[in-house]
Amino acid sequence: MNPLHTTEGLLQFGLRDRWYPLCPSEHVRPGQLTRLDRAGEELLLWRDAAGVVHVQEDRCPHRAARLSHGVHMGDRVACNYHGVQVDAEGTVVSVPGSPGCALEGRRVLRTFPAREHGGAVFAWFGLDESAPPAPLEVPEPIAGEEWAHFLCYVEWDAPYRYSLDNLLDPMHGAFLHRNSHTMFAGKREAVFQIRATDKGFVFEKTDQRGVNFDWVELTEGGAQWVTLDIPYPDTAGPGGPFTIVAALSAISEHRHAGFFWRCRKVSGWQRDSWRFLYRNRLEARHFAVLEQDREMAEAMPADAWDRENLYQHDIALVRMRRLLRAEAAKQAARLTEPAAPAPVPVA
Repeated sequence: MNPLHTTEGLLQFGLRDRWYPLCPSEHVRPGQLTRLDRAGEELLLWRDAAGVVHVQEDRCPHRAARLSHGVHMGDRVACNYHGVQVDAEGTVVSVPGSPGCALEGRRVLRTFPAREHGGAVFAWFGLDESAPPAPLEVPEPIAGEEWAHFLCYVEWDAPYRYSLDNLLDPMHGAFLHRNSHTMFAGKREAVFQIRATDKGFVFEKTDQRGVNFDWVELTEGGAQWVTLDIPYPDTAGPGGPFTIVAALSAISEHRHAGFFWRCRKVSGWQRDSWRFLYRNRLEARHFAVLEQDREMAEAMPADAWDRENLYQHDIALVRMRRLLRAEAAKQAARLTEPAAPAPVPVA
């Protein structure tokens, strides 16, 4: 059985009916073909002559050769095996070895709806390939004109769910990152609460705010987003707290891509000042913090979830895991339900 048709497979590689970030936009260069594995799918990314990005299955509809080994032809891609040409809609537009054959004119290459936001390429992975995608609702810190942001992209050798756990765990900031320039202050004990929202929930400390990593929000807006605030010292320049918006996508069962938009609500000269300070001073410090998270995630054993002993600080993880498992089970049931029988013609 296709692992993406099972509950466990969907949990490992990502639920369907979601937008996933694939890579930074700059990784898909004009005139080139880019191969990626994301969310359990083998993908080809390319830009047409107008610069519009396209995401398709990396599989020639003729004999399944890799289109990523083919030739970029501006508005189409030609397979290098037999020259079969496919356009951005997934339609075979030319079979040079057999002009006019039945394959020409057929839309047979799986093509994923694609968008670009915040310097990243997103694609929609739908349960029903023929259904239109849901809107991609981008959080305000990325989409808002009053915000400035930088995208930090990483690839880690750990299941994506380990990073999701880490993001929904504010308490680790006071321990793992206690020597950083932003998470050195505040209490090292706390009681947490969950507050439901229209599209997810907020997990927050009940007795501390704006001192350390004190709250996090999980939202579903076509994609899964995690948003949190980190207080900034005065030396970080003008502006409010440091906001991080994160999204994750699986590369394989044991590797994932992480997208961390570093955001601040600043405009005018304050925006210029913060962007200068970030590039020249703050970025290296933020990467040092991220490296601590990477080292922790990559060192986790494969059976970490099987031998846990959770307590009150972990209630957000428990809720998130239950929500994901329930949705994965529903999607697996839909993917494996028998097809409706064809109508019997009336004599």
